[in-house]
Amino acid sequence: MASGGRSFKGFSLVAIVVVIVLATTGVWNPWPQVWTWVNTSEPIAGGAARWQQTIGGSPQSVAIAGDAVVVEYRTSVEAYGLTAGVKLWDSDADWAAVSGTGNEAVVATGRLLTKGYQVLDPRNGSVLRADTEATAVWTYRNALLDLHCAKGGDCQLTAWAPRGATPLWTVDTGGIGFVLNAANPELPDTRQLTGDRVDADVARPRLMPSLIGLPDDKKVRVIDTASGKVVQIAEPGLDQRVAIAGGRVLTVTGTAQDGTCYYGVVATDPPRSGVVWRREGLNLRTADNGSNCKQEHDPAGGDDVVLGVDPTGRQELLAAHDGRVLWRGAKGETVLAVDDTSAVIRSADGRTLRGFGFSRRKVTWTRPVVASGSAALTPYAVVITSRKPDRVVAVVPGSGRVLADLRTDAEVFAVGPDGLIAVSGRDMAYLPFA
Repeated sequence: MASGGRSFKGFSLVAIVVVIVLATTGVWNPWPQVWTWVNTSEPIAGGAARWQQTIGGSPQSVAIAGDAVVVEYRTSVEAYGLTAGVKLWDSDADWAAVSGTGNEAVVATGRLLTKGYQVLDPRNGSVLRADTEATAVWTYRNALLDLHCAKGGDCQLTAWAPRGATPLWTVDTGGIGFVLNAANPELPDTRQLTGDRVDADVARPRLMPSLIGLPDDKKVRVIDTASGKVVQIAEPGLDQRVAIAGGRVLTVTGTAQDGTCYYGVVATDPPRSGVVWRREGLNLRTADNGSNCKQEHDPAGGDDVVLGVDPTGRQELLAAHDGRVLWRGAKGETVLAVDDTSAVIRSADGRTLRGFGFSRRKVTWTRPVVASGSAALTPYAVVITSRKPDRVVAVVPGSGRVLADLRTDAEVFAVGPDGLIAVSGRDMAYLPFA
């Protein structure tokens, strides 16, 4: 037995030496085929993908921009064709964000800690417009905003059409630019709910709201985006937080008393200071659980819908512009996703998802769901994910009609009119809707 073992080892050594000699002399080199076999990826969703492409690393974000797919990494940006997944261009950049939709879409890119940005054509990477002084950029479906701050701290906010060469308006905003930089820095508005294995920015870009708030130390400068004017400077108290939603300034007050927090919300319509609506006992979940009432979060919701909890612990959705209750849940029901047109609600027993339309004020679809199920809302589809088994389902928001039903553990990064982009490791796939 020992002799046989030594013979096998000797034969193996000779075989390896022969292969090395053949490879170095150019007669035969098996290593490329070996590495190709090692690196061959499994299909992300069986045979459902139109195409699957190995990308340059783990993406920071992925967005569909017209007929291109824009992939943002930590230090670079790439674009692929939506039709066939062919790489279109790449560029050195630390951040990227898409503005506009369809043929009007553009990609804004820039460097961290460096002023300025470029607006690129997503189809070929050509520069449409360049800026050398802006510190921050916000991208929307119908506009792009940039912020310039002089050495003295005075700042100006400028609005552009996505492919525009001339500003729509410019407004002086005071000295606010020191903490606002790169793409889409946080503003005091609403935060979007998202699901497990769904990227937090899956629904971007959204429409530019009628009011935005720029944080200025402990104040908020409220800007009317239609006229390009500062219409209010809000100064919340120590126990208050300001959020902009539905064209209203929402001031949330949290008072610590009796070992708990008591909340109230007041909505005003700048520049007028009169109260549009008021709710005592409405918790917009701007503070973590506890009795210190320190508010560190924006309320969840869409641009004109906010999610709250009433004094009995039941969730409810309100129209931010007038305070109407659009939906009030039964005890134990949970809102998983919401925008300005609809919401996805999990039943109290956790076994059912329901779509609720605000225009008709009724349930528009129902689906069974496993315990691990979650959901995210985009303009084009509701994305429902689950584990054990790993599954992604896309349905029409208003009817529940199934657009895609996929067995995959990939993360959904972007949703377009005709399909979604999923990423698993260093592989990206376009999964068209049925």
